[in-house]
Amino acid sequence: MNVYPTEKVRNLALVGHSGSGKTNLTEAMLFQSGATKKIGLTADKNTLSDFSKQEMARGSSIGVSVIPVEWRDLKINIIDTPGHMDFIGEAYSALRAAESALMIIDATSGVQAGTERMWKYCEKIGLPRLIFVNKIDEENVSFRKIMEELEEAFGKKVIPFSVPIGEGESFVGVTDVIFQKGFKYTDGMPLETDLTHDQVKATERMYEEIAEVVAESDEVLMEKYFAGEKFTREDLLRGVTSALLEGDAVPLLVGSAEKGIGIDILLNMIINYMPAPNDDRANIGFRYESGEERRVDPADPFSAVVFKTIIDPFLGKMSIFKVLSGRVSKDSDIYNASKDTAEKFGTVSALRGKNQLEVAELQAGDIGCVTKLQHTETGDTLCDKAHPVVYKRVEFPSPVIYYAIEAAAKNDEDKLAQGLQRLSEEFPSFIVRRDGETHQLTIGGLGDTQLDVVIERLEDSFGVKVNRVPFIIPYKETIRTKAEVQGKHKKQSGGAGQYGDVWVRFEPCDEDFVFAEEIFGGAVPRNFFPAVEKGLKDAMEHGPLAGYPMTGVKATLYDGSYHDVDSNEMAFKLAAQLAFRKGTAEAQPVLLEPICKVEVSIPEENLGDVMGDMSKRRGRILGMDQEADGTQLLIAEAPQAEMFDYLIDLRAMTRGRGTFTMAFIRYEEVPASIAEKIIEAAQVAKGKTE
Repeated sequence: MNVYPTEKVRNLALVGHSGSGKTNLTEAMLFQSGATKKIGLTADKNTLSDFSKQEMARGSSIGVSVIPVEWRDLKINIIDTPGHMDFIGEAYSALRAAESALMIIDATSGVQAGTERMWKYCEKIGLPRLIFVNKIDEENVSFRKIMEELEEAFGKKVIPFSVPIGEGESFVGVTDVIFQKGFKYTDGMPLETDLTHDQVKATERMYEEIAEVVAESDEVLMEKYFAGEKFTREDLLRGVTSALLEGDAVPLLVGSAEKGIGIDILLNMIINYMPAPNDDRANIGFRYESGEERRVDPADPFSAVVFKTIIDPFLGKMSIFKVLSGRVSKDSDIYNASKDTAEKFGTVSALRGKNQLEVAELQAGDIGCVTKLQHTETGDTLCDKAHPVVYKRVEFPSPVIYYAIEAAAKNDEDKLAQGLQRLSEEFPSFIVRRDGETHQLTIGGLGDTQLDVVIERLEDSFGVKVNRVPFIIPYKETIRTKAEVQGKHKKQSGGAGQYGDVWVRFEPCDEDFVFAEEIFGGAVPRNFFPAVEKGLKDAMEHGPLAGYPMTGVKATLYDGSYHDVDSNEMAFKLAAQLAFRKGTAEAQPVLLEPICKVEVSIPEENLGDVMGDMSKRRGRILGMDQEADGTQLLIAEAPQAEMFDYLIDLRAMTRGRGTFTMAFIRYEEVPASIAEKIIEAAQVAKGKTE
């Protein structure tokens, strides 16, 4: 592939709801540019960007892929993103690597949850965007209805820059509003056609809307507009770009990815109006954190950020990076400033799906790939060691759903650990942890689909079959009253015996465990105190109700006795454990459960349903806030045990528009009726293992 200077590069993230046709649109762009001889389709499993086994099987993207398209001597890096909400972290990363976004809307479905979420994120980070309404050729499509829906959802800043000629089966082409020309398409190739009187009038009205927005972006253009002067092509280019970058306008285009209609106008729109990486007004997604500051300029020292890692079973680790300054070429010695370690580039390539296109060098603003970096992970900064710089990492959403898993075969545990570690590099929103309380291996993600994909990848790419196992709630036990008991261990069986005798007071406390002593007159020698404490600590692992770990217990050794010959550390340790079992059973033991703080972001019309559902989960509503975008933020506390299926139910209640975060805050006593069932189940399980 050719080397492109910074000003001839455009980076565009493709975003939208799952199934809107992002991948098919990418294929249409490749075909239109002459890079391929046929438009690939997800249904035919022959697209360049959906290349993994899981993507082909599901018919949808699960990871970011980069598809460079060469058009009019410029390079457009299309960053195709998954539309499924479980992989929204991938989309966030892609949007940070782009100077603009192309939002795809399915004409048959209109504005969906994924569309709204991407719009809000683009608004948050100030990213200019285009909208492409796909599938205008499908049945029962109304362009007028789509425009009304878009205006209701996003305001009047959405302006048609092309409109369909015909709809549904009669859709044959589009009208270019800027140039006020109509085009019909055959096999993706446009042919200019005459417009009807009504089409001309409609186009003129839309052109006036564009001219008005353009005029507001520039004082000189404003004067021209009010003077009745016609804008030149250069005026429009300058004005539309300014309106886009300032967020005053979002151009809307229409077409069909499968039939290749309107793709040339879309490509021209990207080239003409989307900013180059070195445009002073362009969004810089990866922000400076420390070191030497950089400009997006090939003359500056090299720096780049890895924004995606792909683990390929044949090619190994592939690191996709965006060059933020300078230039990089084959065999460059690179410094990983995030890890403070050296890396060496092998072949530098542009990545088209999984196909590596070797390139002599990549300049500031461009996107490329390198394989087999030893230490580098997603989010790391690469740079010239003599001129170090570190860029801020992208913040990914926290996991909201967890599976407990284990290797199907015991001898696969090491392979499982290695596979999970590699996959956590590929999906930064996916985490792996060993629960400190239950010792279960758990994986967390943004949805069940993401975790199912991880399990499939473990088997396909790493040869590890995984079983899901029931999730163990980390219950605890504590005491509510005081108890004073004796624990006496006495054993005589010929020769030296064992003798330990302690009196211990148990009472509630705010700390996990406190040991104290009030021994007078040497009733228990001081050298046995550590053994008593150790015995009590060991006994804390299993409470008297259901065998869950104890917490909030203060144990005070206040009396006892010993034998000059038979007393030893083991005897006092065992005596302490006897006292513990007896004392905690008498001190009104209760079961505790983990409580989480839950923050739920939902449309206002779903507020009643969500509040009712939270109450059914034994949740407590703490308050509500209205967010800047008009959604409601519900703040609540709920038991962890009631929240395992919450994500699925929340999406069902809100048609995919609800999101939530959850974090552990404390333990609380389990209601008696529920505690009885938990204790009974624990005792049954214990009986089966004994």
